[in-house]
Amino acid sequence: MTAHMPSGPAVEACADDKDAGQSFLAPVLYGIAAAISERQKTRNDVAALDRTLVKSLPLFQKMSDQELDQLLAHATVRRVPQNEAVFEQGGTADFFYLLLHGRLKVTQVTRDGQQIIVRVVNPGDLFGFARALQRNDYPGTATSATESLVLAWPTELWSVFVEMNPHLAVNAMHTIGQRLDEAHTRIREMSTEEVERRVAHAVLRLAEKAGRREESGVRIDFPISRQDIAEMTGTTLHTVSRILSAWEGRGLVQGGRQKLVLCDIAGLKRLAEQVEER
Repeated sequence: MTAHMPSGPAVEACADDKDAGQSFLAPVLYGIAAAISERQKTRNDVAALDRTLVKSLPLFQKMSDQELDQLLAHATVRRVPQNEAVFEQGGTADFFYLLLHGRLKVTQVTRDGQQIIVRVVNPGDLFGFARALQRNDYPGTATSATESLVLAWPTELWSVFVEMNPHLAVNAMHTIGQRLDEAHTRIREMSTEEVERRVAHAVLRLAEKAGRREESGVRIDFPISRQDIAEMTGTTLHTVSRILSAWEGRGLVQGGRQKLVLCDIAGLKRLAEQVEER
C-alpha cells in the first residue's frame, strides 16, 4: 500500500478515546478534528486549517503567522484507522507527515525476513521525511497502533519549507539525532545486555514517552502485544512471555490482551540497571 490522501467520511474527533484526554495536547487535537469535521459538512476545504488550532504544537510555536499559514495551506488531513499503514517500507516517499493524534509503530523487515519495531511515533512527531535522509523511498512501514490523525505534505515541498521555516529544519535535525541516539542505545543493549534487561529498558522507554498514570500504575497508552515487545528487543515471543509472566508474579507489571501496566517502576529500573535488591 502506498501513501494516499483522505477522502470520504468526515474526520472523527475520537471523543470515545478516554485515554487521549490525559494528553496536554488533547484540547488542541480535539479542536482540529472538530474543525475538520465541520468544514467537511459545509464542503469547505479540509486543508484550510485555522492556524490558531495548531499554533500550540511544538513544531509551530516559533513560526510567524504568515509562515504557519503558508505551511498549512499545503497540508492535507488524513484519519488513519487502527492497524492501517500510512506508508510501507520501500514505497515511494510521496509525502511527509506530522502526527496530531494517536500512536504509530514504525517497523522494518530485515533481509532474512525478520520484522522489528524500530520506533513509536508520538503526537507532535514529524515522520516519513525521507527527503531529509536523502532517500526517495520509505525505510520502514508506519502503522497506526490506534486510530490516528495526521497532517501530510507533498515530499517535493520539503526543501521549500526548510528554506522558508528554519524551525522545521531544526526540528527535523533534532528528530534525526534522537533516532540515532535511540538506535545506538538499542545496538549497545542488544550487544551487551541480557534479554530481561533489554525488555525492562524497552518498557520503561515506552512508559516515559507513552505512559498514562492510573490507579494500578503507569499504563502504556496504546495497544501493545508481547510480540511487539519481542520485535522491539530482538528476542522471541516465548522469551518475552516468560519474562512478563514472571514479572506479573512479582507484582512488577499487569498484563492483558494488548495491554501493559507498569506497577513498580522502581523495581523495573533496578532490573534494567542490574541493581541488587537488599
